[in-house]
Amino acid sequence: MSKIVLVLATHNKGKEREFKLLFKKLPIEIKGISEFQKIPEFEEEGNTFEEIAINKAKFVSKILNLPVLADDSGLVVEALKGEPGIFSARYAGRLATDRQNSLKLLENMKGDKNRNAAFYCSVAMSKPTGRILTYNGKCSGTILYEPLGTGGFGYDPLFFHPVLRKSFAQSSVEEKSRVSHRGQVMRKIKNDFKRILVWLKDS
Repeated sequence: MSKIVLVLATHNKGKEREFKLLFKKLPIEIKGISEFQKIPEFEEEGNTFEEIAINKAKFVSKILNLPVLADDSGLVVEALKGEPGIFSARYAGRLATDRQNSLKLLENMKGDKNRNAAFYCSVAMSKPTGRILTYNGKCSGTILYEPLGTGGFGYDPLFFHPVLRKSFAQSSVEEKSRVSHRGQVMRKIKNDFKRILVWLKDS
């Protein structure tokens, strides 16, 4: 079976590595968006992770005329009433680094004993026609008082997982994928793969 190309609509190399690992045994070839011509700037629109993922996937798929997979994910902190939420990647500003976002999160949580948090992930697949499939995942944990580990990306050094008993940044990609929000979504996609193949081939 020849591989089906799915374009991953992100410039985040950490996400790209995780998706390629999770798809490696399936007849799908993940191509990063950087392998194509420059995509016009896309303003993320939507009030939920799923809405943003759908809009992103549709936008890129229409431009490239290829099936596109887009995800939107983020951290929801109970004590901060859901922050940083859909603004996770730009919590400390539009051009903020992972470190700056993490420092702002720790500052805003000073004195809070409630450290409950969850990572959410929504993945949307879009065909150039605008037809969509969506998958969602959630991973619960707690926010540490200081960063631990040097792996991962985003808020991984601050996110402690109760089953792994360490932060995501202390975990290997394989360990993290077994429990993470994105790993859950990818397993749902794998389980639904026959339907996805029919969907991709149906014009």
